[in-house]
This record gives sequence, C-alpha cells and structure tokens, in this order.
Amino acid sequence: MFPGGRKRARESEKDCLRREIREELPKLKLGRISLWKEVKARNKRSGRKMSDAIFTTKSAKGRLAIGDKKEIDRAAWHKPRGIRLTPTSRYIRDRLFPRKRRRS
Repeated sequence: MFPGGRKRARESEKDCLRREIREELPKLKLGRISLWKEVKARNKRSGRKMSDAIFTTKSAKGRLAIGDKKEIDRAAWHKPRGIRLTPTSRYIRDRLFPRKRRRS
C-alpha cells in the first residue's frame, strides 16, 4: 500500500504528506515533492469514493525504519508490478506506471 493519511485542520496537503512520512518512516527524507494529481472519483472495482492528493518526488534517502508499528508492520522498496495492492493503490500505480504495450 502507498503511504497515506488524513489531513489535519489548517494543514496543507504537502504538510500532511511530510508529517505522515515523518510519523510512519522517520528515517526517510524526501527531496522536493510535487503534486502529481488530485483524484476525486468513485473506484470502479470497490465503489468507494476517492479523494486523494498524490505527490511524487525524484529522491528519497535514508532507511525504511518503521516509526509507528501499529500502522505499519513492514516497509520495503518494490517495483510497481508484481505486488498485491488495494484498489485505490492499483488505480494510482496504473496511472503513474502504465503498462507498456508490445508491438506485434
């Protein structure tokens, strides 16, 4: 699952992201973050309403040490394909990393 969390009152989306990363993965330091996309839709598979601000960064340094063991049981770097994802995470992955079409 991608990291995420809920925004607090008077907190910007970027501030929320930085706080959530600090709480969940305190040894990880992100480079400059940019808003990639805001998603407000209904997930076709689950029917769940989505309202997400999705950010990207070109760099992340540090260890994946877990800060809150009640929220995360493990953290690892993976390639975008070949892992189990929630419907929302799959939606995000498929738009960030679309499958390459093979030429015939």
